[in-house]
Amino acid sequence: MELSIKKSLQLLCYTRKPQDEAIYSAKLAYSMHLAYSEDGKSFKELNHNSGVLFAKATENADGSLNAKSLKQPYIFKMVDGTFGVVAIRTEAGGENDEQSRGKILLFISSDLLQYKEVGLINLGTESFVNDIVCEYDNEKKAYILHWSDEEGKCYRNFVEDMVNIGGVSEPETAEAFALRSINSDIEGIVPRNVINISKEVAQRLILKLTVPTNIKIEVPNKVFVASEEELKAIKATAVYSDGTKTLKKVDWDTSVIEWNKSRNYRIKGKVHQDHYAFPIAINRADPCVGKWNGKYYFIATNDADGNHTLYMREAYTIPELLDAEEVLILDSSTYDGIGGLLWAPEFHVIDDELYIFHAATSGEFFYEESHVMKLRKGGNPMCAKDWSRPHRVVKKDGAYLCEAGKTISLDMTVIKWKGEYYAVWSQRQFLPVDLGAWLYIAKIDSKEPWKLISDPIIISKPEYGWANNHVFVDEGPYALIREEKLFLTFSSALVDSTYVVGLLTAENGADLLKPESWTKTNYPLLTSRSVPGEYGTGHNSYVTDDDGIVWNAYHGRLGIDAPRSSGIRRVHFDIDGYPVLDLTEDKDLNKELAEVSIEVVVK
Repeated sequence: MELSIKKSLQLLCYTRKPQDEAIYSAKLAYSMHLAYSEDGKSFKELNHNSGVLFAKATENADGSLNAKSLKQPYIFKMVDGTFGVVAIRTEAGGENDEQSRGKILLFISSDLLQYKEVGLINLGTESFVNDIVCEYDNEKKAYILHWSDEEGKCYRNFVEDMVNIGGVSEPETAEAFALRSINSDIEGIVPRNVINISKEVAQRLILKLTVPTNIKIEVPNKVFVASEEELKAIKATAVYSDGTKTLKKVDWDTSVIEWNKSRNYRIKGKVHQDHYAFPIAINRADPCVGKWNGKYYFIATNDADGNHTLYMREAYTIPELLDAEEVLILDSSTYDGIGGLLWAPEFHVIDDELYIFHAATSGEFFYEESHVMKLRKGGNPMCAKDWSRPHRVVKKDGAYLCEAGKTISLDMTVIKWKGEYYAVWSQRQFLPVDLGAWLYIAKIDSKEPWKLISDPIIISKPEYGWANNHVFVDEGPYALIREEKLFLTFSSALVDSTYVVGLLTAENGADLLKPESWTKTNYPLLTSRSVPGEYGTGHNSYVTDDDGIVWNAYHGRLGIDAPRSSGIRRVHFDIDGYPVLDLTEDKDLNKELAEVSIEVVVK
């Protein structure tokens, strides 16, 4: 049923109890979650019962990060109609954060989807804050911060300007406070407070944080065609619960049509849906599907042999790739200096030339570097000899991108934006201190794309709990450009069952070399809670087929300890045109609606 909210709703914010580290660790549980209710009694979780607001990590003088979490979030309305959230910042595991002694953390948001971390508010105490609530006092024209310390004593401060954190009064003794009791069967819930939100805010929030489902199929009542080919071009429109639509092919039954006779026919058809059971390739990680000269190609990291080989598949359609023969393109003994750990291969077409970007090492893990292979003019992509020796990526001064043994680079991808080419990659410094893996961007030479022609710029660090879970890593970037908006998905955390896909967005006309051009979504788009039975989903890529359908190739696991394996799923686009990566086949097409009919007039 299509969502239609007729009145305001109640919104509940909460945290969760941590579970096993492989399921839902403290870094994930100690974040703000949201649920809504129409009757004020029964609450429905949003975003798969996953956090939507996380505390940022702090940075040390040497550049390394300190993971942080939050507890006791309290959501409230601001005077200007927007929203604020106060919370207690903690260490990653929920322990007291010494830097937050006597302070609380403030966020502001206009839509409860994207949040700005304003910073810490000093309450004027040497004690750790135990609990916090906030409301606006119309008489005093100020916000009241009502809080308790570790001993249970209650105080309050007045704040005139929450946006700029101005005019914070000294704490004064106050009466005890209590939050409304909430009973809910949401898994692991630690409820906090409830606020009323308008139907407009509620509807948008629910549509953005709930996976849409197919509710209607529309086809024209009558079409005028002269051939079977013209009829095949007639598509159905699938309508979804959020009001979005997409076109789908129909397998029409034309057996009753006599194409040499001009008359009317009533025929039936079935909306077409390619089926991809997960996984499509076991022990294949970091998958990439590319198009070149009318054919599709599949390549991935080979976990079956310890990442010592790169195999490719070729087919005329994406479904045919599933059973296509694999051909060896590169192995760790082909060239001197190109050893094992052949990781994350990607196809990229640059100035009408085909390249494979991948990582390789001359020795061990600490020597992993980004490389680029080029297909010779007129070459066959399935012939290993038609690919050049991998070129190691160099900076604009000709020096290697990273200092071997100290810093590694991997997962390099390519973006064509406003007629220029950019590379984005993951880079991790290990010495003199491990900084974790960050995302960098630079312009590249389109004739020799293994050469950077600008200085590298940092565009993302693993600052949120979902990105530094078990390890500080942002990696696996891949671009998707839609209507002049650039989406850059990336993967974060350890490559285990808690691996996730995050999102960076740049608007039309943005200078990609400016960090402020990129907006990071507070929560990941794809996690182990997104699709039942798929764990550690991540390192994805995109391909658009001949019908204009965008597909997401990714890897995941059938179980917590299962091998990394490849999957593929259609990318849907939400009410704002943002990618939806967890629209499963059953939600994509309601089988009960797949049978359609149409009147055909043969011209």
